[in-house]
Amino acid sequence: MKQQIIPGITHWQSPSFFAFFPSSESTAGFMGEMLSTGLNVVGFNWLSSPAATELESTVMDWLGQELKLPKEFLFTGHGGGVMLGTTYEALLTTLVAARDRMLNHIGHDKNGKLVVYGSDQTHCAVEKAAHIAGFHPENFRAIKTSISSSYSLQPKSLLETVENDIRNGLVPCYLCATVGTTSTTAVDPVGALCHVTKKYRMWVHIDGAYEGSACICPEFRYLIDGVEDADSFSLNAHKWFLTNLDCCCLWVKDPLSLIRSLSTNASYLHNNASESKGVVDYKDWQITLSRRFRALKLWMVLRSYGVSNLRNFLRSHVEMAKKFEELVKADKRFEIVVPRNLAMVCFRLKPLSVDSDGNEMNRKLLDSVNNSGRLYMSHAMVEGMFVIRCAVGATLTQEGHVIMAWKEVQEHANAINSK
Repeated sequence: MKQQIIPGITHWQSPSFFAFFPSSESTAGFMGEMLSTGLNVVGFNWLSSPAATELESTVMDWLGQELKLPKEFLFTGHGGGVMLGTTYEALLTTLVAARDRMLNHIGHDKNGKLVVYGSDQTHCAVEKAAHIAGFHPENFRAIKTSISSSYSLQPKSLLETVENDIRNGLVPCYLCATVGTTSTTAVDPVGALCHVTKKYRMWVHIDGAYEGSACICPEFRYLIDGVEDADSFSLNAHKWFLTNLDCCCLWVKDPLSLIRSLSTNASYLHNNASESKGVVDYKDWQITLSRRFRALKLWMVLRSYGVSNLRNFLRSHVEMAKKFEELVKADKRFEIVVPRNLAMVCFRLKPLSVDSDGNEMNRKLLDSVNNSGRLYMSHAMVEGMFVIRCAVGATLTQEGHVIMAWKEVQEHANAINSK
């Protein structure tokens, strides 16, 4: 183990891990994962493990209430939540439900006319899920965004694209609005986009994989303003919520849309509890049949730390990212590419001349920093610019690690500029 495995893995739990997005874990999350693995229950329906289903339903309502989700998304309001593996599963699940809902309205012979929308910053998982769900590959719209709007999807651009598709005989079906895009943590204006989609009966899914967790903090709740007009919302508790991988939380207003598309009713699954319609059978809320007891670890995280401590955990990373941003701004050789959003900073070395785009220099800088083994950052391409991403979010990261990371970046920048 120590000789062959540990040296050959990327240490996501290192306090100097600033790449991609965080995968924060905790003692409570670890214990919950261990207990879940030890119990090894397969809660595909209520009868197969009643406590697993009941705990999941309860925890999803707890977290939904802390996020201030409208009651329509909670079991207490005839909606409900389910724990899946990843955001991709949430996307595929809701795309299938959206597809069937629209086809039931316009006729099943028009499947090839359905269109899926996102921005050019939307995660590639949406396009992949749409393809697997049977949408025509040419009917995915990655609508262009720009730095002037901090790369958020603009309602006017969406409306123009939708109207153009309608003129060409196509049918708008599904919009993925993102709260915290991968490249720049851009936030799409949920309420305004929902206003555009309402007259077209489109399904609106809000992908809050990264930033959704922060919405338990009152000062960040504005990020999902307008969620009441959406159909579904998801976040990854395994990213920035101290819950070990995997745990994607998905809430829907209309669980029947999922059940109609995803249910299976083989005779060997029949039982009195299910047929009473008084229980939840989570096999009908997801792509797979079998499922893990994920609720146990999220329950332990919520009970062990409490909402107040979880808020402070999130806030501390935002403050550390602010500190990193200030350090970058103080060095005139560097620039912030887009305004910081929560706990990720996008920056780069400024080009040395007007004839250079600076991309190769920043690529060398990132490679040099990462090859040092002292920290790890990742990159994005934004309108042709090579941008370095510093995502603060590891469980053990403290301000000292952030300051060390910046000094390391400066040292490698000095070496590159001296050549």
